[in-house]
Amino acid sequence: MTVQPTYDFLIVGAGLYGAVFAREMTNAGKRCLVVDKRSHIAGNAYSKNQDGIEVHVYGPHIFHTNDKAIWDYVNQFAEFIPYHHRVNVTYKGESYSFPINLKTLQQVFGVNTEEEAKVLLEKLRTPTNEKDLESWVIGQVGQELYEIFVKGYTQKQWGRDPKNLPNSIIKRIPIRTNHNENYFDDRYQGIPRGGYTKLVANMLHGIDVQLETDYLEKKNDLSKLASQILFTGPIDAYFDYQLGALEYRGLRFETSKIEKPKFQATAAVNYTELEVPYTRIVEHQQFEPKGLNHTIITKEYPLEWTKGKEPYYPINDDKNKILYNAYRKLAEKETNVIFGGRLGEYKYYDMHQVIAASLKTSREIIKESSK
Repeated sequence: MTVQPTYDFLIVGAGLYGAVFAREMTNAGKRCLVVDKRSHIAGNAYSKNQDGIEVHVYGPHIFHTNDKAIWDYVNQFAEFIPYHHRVNVTYKGESYSFPINLKTLQQVFGVNTEEEAKVLLEKLRTPTNEKDLESWVIGQVGQELYEIFVKGYTQKQWGRDPKNLPNSIIKRIPIRTNHNENYFDDRYQGIPRGGYTKLVANMLHGIDVQLETDYLEKKNDLSKLASQILFTGPIDAYFDYQLGALEYRGLRFETSKIEKPKFQATAAVNYTELEVPYTRIVEHQQFEPKGLNHTIITKEYPLEWTKGKEPYYPINDDKNKILYNAYRKLAEKETNVIFGGRLGEYKYYDMHQVIAASLKTSREIIKESSK
């Protein structure tokens, strides 16, 4: 006697991709079970209240998008506090505005007007056809700005010489000649009041969720519960690394309570010298100020990733792209499994991109099933 599955979809991963997919499928009348091996929902966007401050446990997450439909979508699940992210850079004891803008160019070169800044950058530019990160940055802003803002930080963050990294890693960071110091240019920007965990909990309202459940350890039993599976974990882990392991960078977080209302000028300060072991310090109370007499900071230390550690940043160099494409071919043979998200697609995603991708996938499935 064949036992009928209890659910239409088993969703592996309670991060944004999985939560959006579960919400859309549930709204379409499908039965969903979400499982996650961690003890909490929201994936790397997870936040928790610590001494009255919402701490971004796995690093700062600022929601930004130019897509009104995506902005309207997330605002169904949380009230967003207007917030424009600003970052300072500390290098050899000096503080600089970042991304590079007119204030930065004043600090380094003494230029005073937008026209002077444009002329300066034109002199510094030596466009190159090279695809590596170092050549591209030097070609855009010259050697000195590369040394101050990019070289040491990038080498720490990725654990590799910038000559051996693709320029796609840094192309998304703007270079400006005006006084705009905002990190992002998007029309809609903010942080959910009460944190991302609350937002994801609202997405998952009324949906079955099992935490501390490792799908890969209980694959056979869990897979029987549903007709289809959405897998948002590492694609290579799903196939038991049979073609080899994809490479990631890991992170270690060191969080401290500081007995004063404010620790630093901006919510994030990057430390770009190679000799400083951490890449940045994040001050969480600046995301949702509450007028407290204490603050909480987190230092981020990049790590070389090994199997068993939490993967954070996919290393999308040529070698890993070839390996991912080989896994993708295996994935295409899995008739009832959908692979999605940062780990399932081995792709760097901003939050709005994760949500857009999950909505696209879920709505395509709903449309197909309605035929």
